[in-house]
Formats: sequence, C-alpha cells, structure tokens
Amino acid sequence: MSKTHSQRKSGVVIPHSPKWHQRLAAFAIYVSLRALLLTVRCRLRGLPEERMFKSPTPVIFCIWHNRLATCVKPLEKFRRPNNSGAGMAALVSASKDGALLSRILELFRIQPVRGSSSRRGAQALLELSTWAERGYDMTITPDGPRGPCYQVQEGIASLAQITGLPIVPVSLNLNWKIRVKSWDRFQIPLPFARCEVCVGKVIHVPPDVTDDRRRELRQQLETELKSITRD
Repeated sequence: MSKTHSQRKSGVVIPHSPKWHQRLAAFAIYVSLRALLLTVRCRLRGLPEERMFKSPTPVIFCIWHNRLATCVKPLEKFRRPNNSGAGMAALVSASKDGALLSRILELFRIQPVRGSSSRRGAQALLELSTWAERGYDMTITPDGPRGPCYQVQEGIASLAQITGLPIVPVSLNLNWKIRVKSWDRFQIPLPFARCEVCVGKVIHVPPDVTDDRRRELRQQLETELKSITRD
C-alpha cells in the first residue's frame, strides 16, 4: 500500500506542496504584486472599529476572497506595525491551486495554514488555534475557496469560538480595478488605484454559544461585510 493511500485511509489529508514551477510562478507574482501595491493608496475608514488595527492582542480579520490581491497592503501598513505578536496566519486551500497561493503568502511573510470546509477542515482549525496561541493574527476569506461569493461559511465562527478572538470584518473597496472572470469576480488593483479600507462592527463568539446563536452570528457577520462592501 502506498504512503498516500495509507494517509487517505487514516483520514489524514496531506496538502499539496508547491512544485518547482509553482515556486517560480509564485516569485514572479510576488514581485509584480509588490511593485503594483507600492502605487496603491490606502485610507482606513470605520471609526471606532478601526482601533482593532492597533490592538496589541491578536484578532481574526474577515475579508472576502476576491479582495485577496489587495489585502496585503493595508495589513502591512495599518496592522503589522501595531501587532505585538509574532505575525499573521491565513487559511489557504489544501488543493494544488492553494499550493501556489501558500508560497506567495510565505513571500509576504504570512504563515499559510492549509485546509477548507471540504478538505482538512478540522486539522486546519487545530493548526490555526495553535498559531493564535503564539500571538498570530488570523486572516480568513469566509466565502473561499469555492464560494458561493459573498456567503459566509461556518468555519470562521468555529475558529472564533475556540480561540476567543474577536472577528473584525474588513472590506477593501478599489476605485480602479480589473475583475477576473472567476466564481468570485476576483479583483486586481490597477496602478495608482485608491483603496478604502472599511472596518465593520466587531463580532465576538462566546465559547458556550449554541448552534442557533452561532448561525445568527454568522448571518450577522455576512450582513456586516456586505454593508461595507462596494463593487
């Protein structure tokens, strides 16, 4: 019996690792995106909620999947200088496509944690909790990795319940961008675009929350995110 087959039968899912050509592509994307983001001007909006960017304790940032290309800039500008912890961790799909994204995040000094609702979800939740204990912020795309677009899935509420960290809804609204023909209409900023960083009302999930209340909080998070999102 092969090692891979044995791992699957045991219920342990091993994430795809980036191949050499993915590493090369990741570096090219990183250099291009880094240069592009240098031209993007960000402005933080959402008083008093924007104070969460200056919190000395870790939080869970909740950002729509189609804003991934832009989110590094405001997190580096507004959050990283104020984070007294070790850094940032982000949930990334365990798929082959996720292997490319995970390498790009590593180049941006973000720790990828591989998993999704359909693959390696429980393992990823445990790993995220471990990083949170080390003082890392979490970044979650609640409608990823496959959608539906702008629909919050269950995982983020579970993570907040286990870690006790507050959920900070964030939407990045670009005035000048390209929309890719993908399930989420992925957004790529154009040079010298302006980005309004909108912060919604912070959501807390108690450790003893009931299933019904957790569903209510998930719907509240989705409503809050939609209210600060402009396409």
